[in-house]
Amino acid sequence: MIDQAATNILKAIKVVVECGIPNVIDFYRSENRINSVGDALKLFAKDIFADSVNINNLHQKEEAHRKVFSWGGNANNPPDFMIKGGDAVEVKKITSTKSRIALNSSYPSAKLFANSPLLLSECRNCEDWQEKDIIYCIGCIDGKDTNQRLSSLWLIYGDCYAASKDCYERIKATITQGIQAISNVELSPTNELARVNKVDPLGITNLRVRGMWDIAHPATLYSYLNLDSNQKSFPKSFQMIVLMTASKYNSFPNLDKEYIELLKHQKHIGIRDIEIKSPNNTMQSILAKLFIYEI
Repeated sequence: MIDQAATNILKAIKVVVECGIPNVIDFYRSENRINSVGDALKLFAKDIFADSVNINNLHQKEEAHRKVFSWGGNANNPPDFMIKGGDAVEVKKITSTKSRIALNSSYPSAKLFANSPLLLSECRNCEDWQEKDIIYCIGCIDGKDTNQRLSSLWLIYGDCYAASKDCYERIKATITQGIQAISNVELSPTNELARVNKVDPLGITNLRVRGMWDIAHPATLYSYLNLDSNQKSFPKSFQMIVLMTASKYNSFPNLDKEYIELLKHQKHIGIRDIEIKSPNNTMQSILAKLFIYEI
């Protein structure tokens, strides 16, 4: 088992490669009575970070999670879980890699900040933190597959995927200010874009203005990397892609990096040092680490 407060994305890669990929939906339905496809994917994501995929006893599984996570998630507030002293993880389920990813009221995040109004106070106070790197864990469970198998899993850091929060906050603030500029309206404080009260003469109708954000799948964003170039020569049933900046990769413990580097010699595994476009300036590039596992 992983020691307390010692898990990270490189250990999660190790778990996936060594344990194999279960039929996620059937596996969690049978062992833990999970009915929702999305809930099953979230539990699988927690298990690969906590090295608890093969723990069948629900109580023991929860104990393993408590050792490494400071926040276990909430249905209506990000993130889905946070590693003690480490990264935050947001899990998203899609049915096709061509699908856009619904973020609902949360705009894309390069980093997670403790002062975000979308976080619950329990999340802010679960450990001493101000800022965390965030991993988007995006699982594709093909809606046309009657077995509902996990066909792809992306683990991508927010700073490889999203612009800085100023980019999104500017748009959000402009919309809110435009609504506030409407004459003769009664506004209430809200974490949404705006809330207008007593719209009609009787004063019985309110208007809630909510942001509904979505973002392209990373496979679309990174199509220039030719990630499917070997699809014809090697048909695959599962693909895991992990992307992070080179500086993030270098920040991990040497022992974990040594394991990852040894994987270069295994079949169906590729590790590349690459350059990606900066989410904040397409004229600039960022040194990054790309990991691909296919079976």
